[in-house]
Amino acid sequence: MTQAESPTVTLAGPWREAPRRLAALWRRSLQFRTVVITLALSSLAIFIIGLYISFSVASNLFQNQLDEALNASNNATVAAQSILNSSDAADRASLQTLMSSTERTVRAASGSAAIAYFRVDGQPPSRDAPPDRGVAALTGVITDELQQRVEDNPEGQFWQSVELENDDGGGDPGVVVGSTLNVPQAGRYALYIGYNFADAQQTLAFMQAVGLVGAAALLVLLSAITLLVVRWVIEPIRSAAATSRRLAAGDLGVRMPSKGEDELATLAASFNGMADSLQARIRELAELSVMQQRFVSDVSHELRTPLTTIRLAGDVLYGQRDDFPGPTSRTVELLHTQTERFETLLADLLEISRYDAGSVELATEPTNLVHLAGDAIESMHELARERGSELRLVAPGGHLDAEVDPRRIRRIVRNLLGNAIEHGEGRPIVVAVDSNESAIALSVRDYGFGMTEEESARVFDRFWRADPSRTRTIGGTGLGLAISLEDAVAHGGTIDVWSKPGAGSVFRLVLPRAGTDPGDVVPPLSLEPDDAGASGPPPTGVVTAIGGDAPGAAPRGGHEPDAAGQVIPGA
Repeated sequence: MTQAESPTVTLAGPWREAPRRLAALWRRSLQFRTVVITLALSSLAIFIIGLYISFSVASNLFQNQLDEALNASNNATVAAQSILNSSDAADRASLQTLMSSTERTVRAASGSAAIAYFRVDGQPPSRDAPPDRGVAALTGVITDELQQRVEDNPEGQFWQSVELENDDGGGDPGVVVGSTLNVPQAGRYALYIGYNFADAQQTLAFMQAVGLVGAAALLVLLSAITLLVVRWVIEPIRSAAATSRRLAAGDLGVRMPSKGEDELATLAASFNGMADSLQARIRELAELSVMQQRFVSDVSHELRTPLTTIRLAGDVLYGQRDDFPGPTSRTVELLHTQTERFETLLADLLEISRYDAGSVELATEPTNLVHLAGDAIESMHELARERGSELRLVAPGGHLDAEVDPRRIRRIVRNLLGNAIEHGEGRPIVVAVDSNESAIALSVRDYGFGMTEEESARVFDRFWRADPSRTRTIGGTGLGLAISLEDAVAHGGTIDVWSKPGAGSVFRLVLPRAGTDPGDVVPPLSLEPDDAGASGPPPTGVVTAIGGDAPGAAPRGGHEPDAAGQVIPGA
């Protein structure tokens, strides 16, 4: 690009942006749209009315000028014929003198200097007949049609619109009027009188110019009036929009100003009444929510004392269960199991009530999520073995420490693992950990029944089960996934779920790194697994396996397990 071309490119940029900016202004500004539409419709109406007025004025001007021309031509013809009828000229010289006198009379009576007369063809020849007389302004504009009509109708008067040459060499609008004169001793002559309408044309042009100026002034006035009226009408709407935004943001005490008794004042009063009702309703709901939260918290705390007593008594009985008869021993075991489940449910209720009350505080510390996931998997080892599932850990990334609350993240992993073991149908369960510059992610993949889209949308609801007839076999409370979601949100993260009937499910936890905006997070793990369409789990020997092998079975990959129970496959 040359230096001379640079200004053109610089100037072209704003012009290219103008249509987009106008379109955006059209979409966003009711005031702009109203003014533009008003101007467009007003311009159209003024244009149509102006055309009609201009056409009417031009038609009336032409008709008046034509009537005057016809009257003047008729008077001139009558006066000329009177002179000719009263004359006794008989020779050529006297006839020429008579025609000159007649021409002066016609010029005086008609008020026009453009006069021509021609002897009508088809008459007997006469040596004494005066010669034809024509002027340059009329010679080239009189048509054969007009001549024929004048010759065929001696008693009539005929006209035609023509363009007459002016002194500047241009053309002016006008008419030519033709009639017949009977000259003694010479026969009939066709008389043509030209009338110039330049004055009428100038009058029409002046009126049109005045009309254009008036239309422009009217449009400017309409623009100003429309702008003022629209601003006056739009301002309360803007106030209502701003007030509604503040209400939506939680400022329940804001109200619209109300003045006068017109429709806008009625709108403001109705809006304020709605805001009052909404504020009162929200206050009632907030008070009810606080009462519910306090009730759950109080009940949970009050239940701890009798539950502790029952737990102590149950532990004593459970320790002596071997001394009891068979039915009594089984009853003691059931009492012990259900007491533990009740204690877990009570703890979950207390935790969820803290989230509802907004009183949860994170105790963050640098934590390695790979080690944390390994510890959680190890703690679930026996439960997975009982269910016949093998737990596998895939950790290509995520080995750097992250600032999280380890207790809550460990609870998330345990809840996800427990859910996978519950619904994994004894098949392998894969836990993956990975990270990138914006986030760290952990996913739990099972190959169980899977869920439909409707079921996946409700999986984090409290006490919800996809199959109500299916009982929990590992002692879940129905609050695990709901608490896990609250724990993730408290860290600024998310938990997403992918599931497909017959293909299992994937639960993915994504935690943003410190200083990363949640909107800029790119999950390092894909939610939909690569083996989504496969008929079974991936082959072993490519991941770290933790637990789940049948008792006495050799570890996969030909390696002995380490002290932590992890089996590292061979390359």
